Amino acid sequence: MRVLIVNTSERMGGAALAANRLVEALNNNGVKAKMLVRDKETDNITVVGLGNAVKGRLNFLWERWCVYWNLHLGRKRLFELDIANTGYDITSLREFKEADVIHLNWINQGMLSIADIRKILESGKPVVWTMHDAWPATAICHYTQGCKAYTSTCRNCKMLPDNGGPKDLAYRVWKKKAAMIDGQHISFVTCSRWLEGLAKKSALLTGQSITAIPNPIDTRVFCKKDQQEARKRAGLPLDKKIILFVSQRVNDRRKGMDFMIEAIDKMIAEHPEMKDTAAVAILGGHSEDFTGHLRLPAYPLGYVSDEKKIVDVYNSADVFVLPSLEDNLPNTVMEAMACGVPCVGFKVGGITEEIDHEKNGYVAQYRDSSDLAKGIYWVMEEADRAALSESAVKKVASSYSQHLIALKYIEVYNHALAFKNYKI
Repeated sequence: MRVLIVNTSERMGGAALAANRLVEALNNNGVKAKMLVRDKETDNITVVGLGNAVKGRLNFLWERWCVYWNLHLGRKRLFELDIANTGYDITSLREFKEADVIHLNWINQGMLSIADIRKILESGKPVVWTMHDAWPATAICHYTQGCKAYTSTCRNCKMLPDNGGPKDLAYRVWKKKAAMIDGQHISFVTCSRWLEGLAKKSALLTGQSITAIPNPIDTRVFCKKDQQEARKRAGLPLDKKIILFVSQRVNDRRKGMDFMIEAIDKMIAEHPEMKDTAAVAILGGHSEDFTGHLRLPAYPLGYVSDEKKIVDVYNSADVFVLPSLEDNLPNTVMEAMACGVPCVGFKVGGITEEIDHEKNGYVAQYRDSSDLAKGIYWVMEEADRAALSESAVKKVASSYSQHLIALKYIEVYNHALAFKNYKI
């Protein structure tokens, strides 16, 4: 079986990491998998780049301009919305023609337009689409922020100025997406049961196949190492307990750094002795912006792409905290757990599927910085950390291993092939 996995970027973002790991997992389990991307960054022979960087940049800028215009020249939500009005026609590529299954992943920001996706669906090849966020089930947003319009028809969008209107941008894109899917079959895969539930409520996806399969992780890479040696390599203090926060963009409000700051304030107010015993490590872009806001010594590590260094940073931590306000199945939680680090997060999205409360970490009440502080302190000072660590590693091995996830996807591919052959 030949599978072509399509994603905007080769390495940037959680979807790219997940897609790369899936390509490796599939190739290790008898499937010939390749990845097609707009932004190719390595010489990996299993990854094919589209090659036209100028077109890719123009696509990106045109879509951003159209979103910017509909935001009345406002930048606040400029990268929270996608309209897929431009992209590449990939159906004439050799890799597309050779593939038995086309597997879409995160294809926004000028990779595929709605018209391009329709052409893929009309090609006759079975299509699997992994949802890394809610965009395939909504009109224009990646995260719904509690909005339920997608269960009927997106319109009056609260993310647009003045709540859009009855025939706003969201409504127009919704109609295009509905026409794109009409009469076609897509095997949708969500990375969490939370997102599966959301997708099944979408009026766009009525009648489509929807199942949940988590992202895979290579536990040969993300694994427990000696903490002191890891800290030496990462340049982190040897004599403090380290609280770790990781995000591609630390200033992404959805990832909850504001709640992290509040929680640490409350923890220090209740346990002032921790000023001398604890520190915070921040991994990700714009990490330096937050060091002055924390009441503990902070170590901004910036954006790091070196996987070995990332593993060292995880292994340096005593607790990993990700207080996301809305999230699917964060790779960062999975990576930390694979390294034996107990995790703390809010009761939201797919985070509760990763963290088992008081078994491998702590699940705090949603948006409750006091409970978040309680969870951080509990992991660091009160719980049996060795037991939490062992449970975290076991959870990853039993739920997210490459072999297990590859077999689940192979089953989805076979069903998609059988459905297409039946229809023919």
